[in-house]
Amino acid sequence: MPSTDSNTGLPSIGPAPDDLRADPSGAEPRQPASGEDVRGDAPADTDDTLDLTLPQDVLDLLEEPVTAPGPGDPATDADLLDDLPDWGPVRTPRGVFQLVPVVLSRDLPIVARWMNDPAVAEYWQLAGPERITETHLRAQLDGDGRSRPCLGVLDGTPMSYWEIYRADLDPLARQYPARPHDTGIHLLIGRIADRGDGLGSVLLRAVADHVLDRRPACTRVVAEPDLRNTPSVAAFLAAGFRFAAELRLPDKSAALMIRDRTLRHLL
Repeated sequence: MPSTDSNTGLPSIGPAPDDLRADPSGAEPRQPASGEDVRGDAPADTDDTLDLTLPQDVLDLLEEPVTAPGPGDPATDADLLDDLPDWGPVRTPRGVFQLVPVVLSRDLPIVARWMNDPAVAEYWQLAGPERITETHLRAQLDGDGRSRPCLGVLDGTPMSYWEIYRADLDPLARQYPARPHDTGIHLLIGRIADRGDGLGSVLLRAVADHVLDRRPACTRVVAEPDLRNTPSVAAFLAAGFRFAAELRLPDKSAALMIRDRTLRHLL
């Protein structure tokens, strides 16, 4: 084992060979004066010089300005949520269901009305004038496509509001061991008549599996319902999600619920 320098802890370097310790002529090596250029006048063309030339196409890439993709950029939309507007309908035991991306001029009144339902407002905190809901929706619609607000339409009737989002690109990813392309779900059932009869679980299962079918790179669908909202947590469990952890988020204590691609046919 090589000896170790007592100051650094690194292996010591032994004495240099004789042909490197002194000038072959026997003269003592001269120490350079302060400020003296010690590089010498080596010829420009030496056999041991590596002439590295990058290909022109690489140089072009280095010089090309990088522009961050923005809203409406097809590459952005496709990369972040795999063209959600084109996912189409799915058949469920309760009817044909489809996620329809929100159009503000058409859908703001109904979404704002749902947000003012006391049972919804307790957890969404968006009760009040339409402008409050509008601000919430615009933040997603004017964003980069990482979150898409949608109406849930069952047999042609809007009856729920959904947000499908890239959990791995969301602040939520700082709170749990996120994986690339983790996809998150937020949901509210708008019509009172549709609550409490198991419909939420049916739709959660259908939407989670739809996400996994339409997003091949996604291995997990996640959600973080408020721990106080026991009917919501129970609905996720009945839909094949598993309870993974309790999260302390800035605005709530949440249950981290996960539906795994590998377990989807078992749960």
